[in-house]
Parts: sequence; C-alpha cells; structure tokens
Amino acid sequence: MTVIRTMTLLLLVGVMVIQHEVCAGQLQVGAAVIDVTPQKFPVLVNGGMTSRSISEVKTQVNARAFYLDDGATQLAIVVVDSCMMGRVFLDDVKALAKQKLGLAPDRILISATHSHTAPASMGCLGTDADPDYVPYLRARLVEAIAAARDARQPAEAGFGSVSIPELTALRRWIRRPDRMIEDPFGNPTVRANMHAGRVPEDVTGESGPEDPELQIISFRSRNGAPLGVLAAFSMHYYGDRDISADYFGLFAEGLKQRLAPGTGFVAAMAHGCSGDIWRRDYMHPETWDPDQTIEQYAAAMVAAAQDALQGIEYKSDLSLAMSETRLPLKYRIPDRQRLEWAQRIVSEIGDRLPMTQPEVYAREQILLHEAGQTEVVVQGIRLGDIGIATTPTETYAITGLKVKAHSPLQHTMVIELANGGDGYIPPPEQHLLGGYNTWAARSAGLEVNAEPRITQAAIRMLEHVSGKPRRTAELPEGPGGEAIRRLAPAAWWRMNEFSGPIITDSSGNHRHGHLEAPVSFYLEGPHSEVFCADGVSNRSLHFAGGRLATALPDTASQYTVSGWFWNGIPLDARPVAGWIYSRDHDHGISAGGEHLGLLGQGDSAGRLVFQRGLSESQRLTGKTIISRWTWNHLAIVRDGEDIRVYLNGAEEITGNAESCHIDRVFLGGRSDNQDNWEGRLDEFAVFPTALTAAQIQELAVR
Repeated sequence: MTVIRTMTLLLLVGVMVIQHEVCAGQLQVGAAVIDVTPQKFPVLVNGGMTSRSISEVKTQVNARAFYLDDGATQLAIVVVDSCMMGRVFLDDVKALAKQKLGLAPDRILISATHSHTAPASMGCLGTDADPDYVPYLRARLVEAIAAARDARQPAEAGFGSVSIPELTALRRWIRRPDRMIEDPFGNPTVRANMHAGRVPEDVTGESGPEDPELQIISFRSRNGAPLGVLAAFSMHYYGDRDISADYFGLFAEGLKQRLAPGTGFVAAMAHGCSGDIWRRDYMHPETWDPDQTIEQYAAAMVAAAQDALQGIEYKSDLSLAMSETRLPLKYRIPDRQRLEWAQRIVSEIGDRLPMTQPEVYAREQILLHEAGQTEVVVQGIRLGDIGIATTPTETYAITGLKVKAHSPLQHTMVIELANGGDGYIPPPEQHLLGGYNTWAARSAGLEVNAEPRITQAAIRMLEHVSGKPRRTAELPEGPGGEAIRRLAPAAWWRMNEFSGPIITDSSGNHRHGHLEAPVSFYLEGPHSEVFCADGVSNRSLHFAGGRLATALPDTASQYTVSGWFWNGIPLDARPVAGWIYSRDHDHGISAGGEHLGLLGQGDSAGRLVFQRGLSESQRLTGKTIISRWTWNHLAIVRDGEDIRVYLNGAEEITGNAESCHIDRVFLGGRSDNQDNWEGRLDEFAVFPTALTAAQIQELAVR
C-alpha cells in the first residue's frame, strides 16, 4: 500500500508540474471597474493653488483594474480617477491587498489620471487630503484588484499606437530675457512659465518637446472578444466642473460604447508624461478651437484609439515580468532666510488653510524643511515584447521620450503619477529657467537631479525585466545628413541630444561641443523628412542665453560654416536680435574675431549681419527680412579674405574681411555673451574648404 500511495503521489505531482508548464506563458487577463465616487459631501478637491470643496457630481470617478497572470507571475495595474495619490497611502493599499489577496506589493502598479476635479486623497499646495475620502478610497482600490483577479480568463494581448499632435501641445514657454517675472518669494527668477505663449511678444518659444503618441495595450479573449484597453497619452488634463473624471473617464466610457457596449469590457486612460503639456497649441493658434467641448475632445481621442487598434497583432503566449526599485531623494529645503520668512507668514495664518500664493508657498517651505527627504517608487513591467515604465511624478514629455528611446523593448509605455504623487521633476536644465514647475513645494520639491535619477531607474527596471541592455538613442540619418557627410565636414553637430553638456561631433573627428546653460533639448528641428528616416522627427536645441563652445584649428583661410537657425525673439526687443556664430576669445570681443547674427531694432531689422572685429562700422548686412519662428539655412564661406554669406541657398552678403586665426568657436551666442541667441539651432557643420554655390544649395535643400 505504501508503494502504491507513493506512486500515486508522484503521478499527481507530475501532472501538476505538467499543468504548470502548459499554463506558464499562457496569458490570463481580468478587468474590472469599481466606482470610487465619494459618499460624503462636500469633499475636498486638489489640483488648484488653494483649497476648495465640491458637493455635485458630473461624472463618476472610478478605479479601473487589470489583473495579468501568465501562470508563473501575477500582477495588477490600477488606474484611478484622482489628481494624485501619495506613496505612503498607496503602500498601505498594497499592504492591504497582500493581506487579503496574497499579491505581493511590488507586483501592483497604481496610478492617478490627474483629473483636477477629483476628490483629494493627498495634501498638496493649499489643499489637504479629505479625511473621510482617504479610508474609503483605500478599501475600494483593494476591491478593484480583487474584482479584476476574479474576472481572469484566457486572453491575448497586443500593442498599437497612433500620433495625434492636434490633441496635445507644450504649455511651458520660455520668456524673453527682458520680460522675466517674479516667483512667490519675490525674486525675478521666472524665465519660463506655463501658458506664457498666450502673449507671443513675451516669449521666445516652447521649453521642450511634446509627445503626441497615443499608446494602446489591448486585451481580448481567445475567441477575439474585447476584454480591455490600457491607454496612455501625454496631455495634462482638459478641465471640467464638479466632481469629474475629466477626459480620462469620457475616453474610457466612449471607447467601451464603440467596442463592446453592455459587456464587462474595461478601458482605462493612464497619464502619460504631461508635466509641461496641455491641449492648446500657442505656436499655431489657428489650429485651436476655443469652442471645443471636453466631450468633443474625448471623442476625437476615442476615434484615434480605434485607429491604433487596427492591425494589432495579438499573442497569447506572452510571459510577464515586473521589477521595482525605491530611490531615496532629498527635498530642496529652504535656506535660513527663506525659512524665517515662511515661519513668519505661517504664524500669522494660524489654524486656517493658506489663501494666497505667498501663504501657500510659505507653508510648503516648512513642510519640506520638516521632511528633509523622501523615497520614491519606480517600476518596470514586461508583457512579451511590451514594456511599461513608471514615474511617481509629474514628468515632462522629454523624460518619457528618453525612456522610450532607450528602452530595450520593442514597445514601451510610460505612465506617470504611479505609486506616488511626488510633484514635478523638471530636467536639471529646466530648473535654471524657473517657473511654477520648479518652485520648491510638495508639488515640485525633489532635488534638482531627481529627473535623471528617476529616468535611469526606469530604464534600469526595463533592462531588468527584459534581460537586455538599453538601446542607444540615435536619429536615423536622412538624405540631408548624407549630403553633409559627403562633403567631409571637419565637425558636425546634429544637436539631437536629450541632455548636455557634451554635444556630439557626428563627423567622426571628435570635435565635440560643450554646452553652456541655459539651453533646452530635443525641440522639433527642420525638415524631418530630409534629415531623418523612417518618419522620425528631427531634433534641435533651443538656446536661451547659453552657447555651444568648441575649438576648430586649421580653418582660418578657407572654411564654410553651414547650419539651420530659427529666431524666437521679437525683432523689436533689442538692436541685435541675437548672435548665431562667433569666432573669438572667450569672455570678450577682439579686433581679430568675427561674428554673424540677426539684427533687431532699426531699419535693418530681421536681416543677417556679419561683423569683423570690434567696430559696428565693419558690419556687412544682408538684404532679406527673415520671419520669426521659421527655419532658415545659412552658410558662411571664407576664401582667403573673401566672405560670402548664403541664406536658403542664395547669396545674401558679400565682402572682404581679414582671416580669423582664433580657433575658439561659439554657436548660439557671441564670445562676450552679448545678445546671445534666443531660439533654435540645428545641423551645424564646419567644412575645411570654401564650398561652391552649388554645394551650398545642396545643403540648403528643403
């Protein structure tokens, strides 16, 4: 009998092992929606500078959950109609989920949609968390995970995307240097701020790129019936009234009505990297409809999602992996003077909530000082060849683009405000430009290097779950680049970097440039179809008073400087709109230097100018007026003492000037930092020969 029992037990174990091997990699997915609309009113709502409460409901707010199981790994993804949720609160939710469901906390992703009309589950700026809503939301989020787990069924998944630039744009713009404004602490530090583009005369251009990609992870049953869609898009919020899920909820309900009405289908719109993004395009105001409703906006996104769903290749044998790291980060705490200022104001406030901007930021200084540091959660998920990376912050679009460009996986979705609500994380160079997104508070209080640290952690998590190294982020070279390379440049700066200070010399001659801040990265460049391949956007640098510095020996008597420029500053702002190219000793201007720029105020406004030496009387002026915010090609050709300057392939300036034997070269500013460039530059190359008119025309091709 003992032998028989042993053999029977071995057979049962063998069957269990075989069944596990069969199930592993065979995806199961469950999806559920749980209503998290508050039960008690009025309820506190954050998303504004000061506290407010709401008693009416326009649309329900929900938690939309997906439970994924490949037979070996189980994980949950929850998207909540909330402005933001703190890490400590979400850690409590995950601990409760482990207690009730047995799911490990590091296998749970919970993110906020960032509706500004949702109940407050955490304190931020002038609003505290609603004390009645917090425990209610905690319990409901665990219910959402449980409901999704219980709804599991054999499934397959696939990835799709579509570009919809008409539904998103940059809201953070760089102000011209003579129109800076004050921060809440009384200092004139604001060189960039949200919605400054409303007044074109005040600004020079956008402070960063947008990300117009709507991403879709679609789930369906093995018989092809829709089960769910997890989407992500980089648009901050639309703006609504009363308690509302904003466009996120309208999208989810609208897509369900289009794809699977009356079923258990669940759509969720997670928040992409939207810290500097909104829907109004200040650069192209003619494309913006001020009468558009939130319902129309959501309907346009639903239609785009349907396009993205077309042609998705679904697979069922998808394995899962998830990884998490926790980073200790410091807060930017106030110095003694600012702390004393804050303490004085807060003592006058007493027990009430702050009501003015100075009061709000005074209280925030004390809270940062008391906390000192925090911990943030960053996650990576792999579903087959699909990746999901998270940030716990309001993340700029450029950060999401960095993660996607370096991800080792074929498709990567980036979800912000996941597993915490740790405020804005501008890239370090953006801190120099100031503005609301940089003012030290719980809404933007992390250390200056938080963005690169979180970015690298997200990429590292994707490496971990994929078992592959990150990709090198490079723009594919198009025919414009091939034309430059054929002419054998001594140096060539494509200016497509995500960050500095080194700007790579693409000629192979290792004459890399060094950036001096302030400069913004990865802006749209000229003629993507010419300079890039495969539909990729060309990229450029936006100079905001900084320069690119390098050394170019052996190009004194014969050379050509070729590049593309885009002026951002109004021509009436100053006598010289900006200097584009300068060859002279650093920190000064000498009789032996040479400089090319764009004239501002006066009869020659908008024309190129070439200056040799110190005197304005030695200037050579062009004849064509160049429009603001347009890309133009220039070429400076020196052949001995003969100077020719070309604009868009046509000869613009001719004259004579002694050769310049100084090897120090600057782009985006003059050697003495006088009237530096305010706008974009791209695809600058220096050739050690005097190119012909025909060769210049080849470089200027559009």
